[in-house]
Amino acid sequence: MPRSFNSYRKYRSPSFHKLYRPAAKSLKGAPVLQSRGDRPLKMEFEDQLKALIFFHLEDHSSGRHLIQVLKEDDFARKHIAPKDGIEKSSFFEAINERGLEQLQFVYSNLCSEASMVLPNRYRHLGHLVAIDGSLIDAVLSMVWADYRKNSKKAKIHLGFDINKGIPSQLHLTKGNGGERPFVSPILDSGQTGICDRGYQDHSLFDDLQAEGKHFLVRIKSKTVKTVVRQNDIQPGGIVFYDAEVLLGTDQNNTRTQTPVRLVAYRVSGVNYWIATDRRDLTAEQVAEAYKLRWEIENFFAWWKRHLKVYHLIARSQYGLMVQIYAGLITYLLLAIYCHNVHKERVSINRVRELRIQIQNELRETGCASDEYFFKEQHDFRLHAKT
Repeated sequence: MPRSFNSYRKYRSPSFHKLYRPAAKSLKGAPVLQSRGDRPLKMEFEDQLKALIFFHLEDHSSGRHLIQVLKEDDFARKHIAPKDGIEKSSFFEAINERGLEQLQFVYSNLCSEASMVLPNRYRHLGHLVAIDGSLIDAVLSMVWADYRKNSKKAKIHLGFDINKGIPSQLHLTKGNGGERPFVSPILDSGQTGICDRGYQDHSLFDDLQAEGKHFLVRIKSKTVKTVVRQNDIQPGGIVFYDAEVLLGTDQNNTRTQTPVRLVAYRVSGVNYWIATDRRDLTAEQVAEAYKLRWEIENFFAWWKRHLKVYHLIARSQYGLMVQIYAGLITYLLLAIYCHNVHKERVSINRVRELRIQIQNELRETGCASDEYFFKEQHDFRLHAKT
């Protein structure tokens, strides 16, 4: 007898597998996901990884929405969901309690691959990393996410590699957590951190110079400045100040112990005062580099809007880290995919194109399977008559 129709249908999407391939490669050597207790795992780590990537890529609105798709959508059920399916309780247990170490491993490997594949757009400015925090709206039951009275928020502290256009180091705190302590952990030796005025801290400037880490930080214009040496400036340009200075005063013990370079420039009637230790750059290049800080603002806005990374599917701090790492991994995969396929940076047009392409491939595969099945049925009937 002929086999059933379902045995012939193979829901394949070359585009999805092309997107996912770097993640699959990065799994080599990953820590093994262990079951807690005697019960076997309902969801292996790769199942968890695929489900979370699928969640962000296909713009699902909630964890419940994703679970329904994993149960009812043919492609998701066959190629994304665990072999034996997944129930709501097992899914949310996995998200909130397992997989973080493995996701961090995959994320680190993908960052390395993306850094090798993607072009270096601002080589003349050195290795620039924009640093900023972003608030995540939480619910009142998330008691660890302190922010204000009757308000809960979490905060991610992120480094963004400006040259490559990809995220780098990540930390998560409660919403009212300080931002300055994360500058040094985010930066590697030789990198330049670019930060807004909220990161002005004179002792931090001393520490970074001692650690061999660089900075470009906008400071308040009223900050007390003791000039050590004045530098020449080009007349007629946007730069109107360039000097070696000590910032702060001895009176309140805030003065920098090591001189910093202070560059000031004016754009559209706004004065920008930038403290830095980058003496290898011209004053105009300092201004150019600081302007690139907006890259991280643009990333946060795009990432939150188009990949829905702040639609909570976890309530614990552990689970939220799992969700955020999955969102960053999805972005890295898209960055690698867009470069390899289109030689372009990530854009919503290319993401929409990929989503449509996946669906078209699935429809084409389904139609081809239908034709194959009906041909088999026709041949079988002819054989039976003879």
